[in-house]
Amino acid sequence: MNIYVGNLSYEVTEEDLQQAFEAFGQVESVRIIKDKYSGQSKGFGFVEMPAKAEAQSAVNDLNGKELKGRTLNVNEARPRSEGHRGGGRQGGGRRFY
Repeated sequence: MNIYVGNLSYEVTEEDLQQAFEAFGQVESVRIIKDKYSGQSKGFGFVEMPAKAEAQSAVNDLNGKELKGRTLNVNEARPRSEGHRGGGRQGGGRRFY
């Protein structure tokens, strides 16, 4: 199960998240999303846990808990939507009225 973890402190490392989630079972991967230019955390990440029951237990227990001064927002990750990925307006060009 892929788990979204939001409202992360910029001080939280992938190792910190791994330890928090390992209390509930096996963790397959941990990834904190970072700005591609500055390398700074964007304040959210994803944790992959192979066992659905363990993952659901982690979501239930860690959602609303504090980690390094911030209250975590934890839930099952939604699949990434196809198509537009944000940033700027669509259509481009100037409009003449």
